[in-house]
Amino acid sequence: MKALLDTHAFLWYLLGDTNLSLKSKNIIDTKENLYFSIVSLWEIAIKINIGKL
Repeated sequence: MKALLDTHAFLWYLLGDTNLSLKSKNIIDTKENLYFSIVSLWEIAIKINIGKL
């Protein structure tokens, strides 16, 4: 089964943020068909440009 990773979950995972639950972290760590949307990169770029990231 394929899964798409949410932008917030991706950022929290990368940053080790406690907003990401241990259960979610474990799913990300063990999921084989986990995808990241190109739209998330766009969303991250926007947040960086407006100073919210």
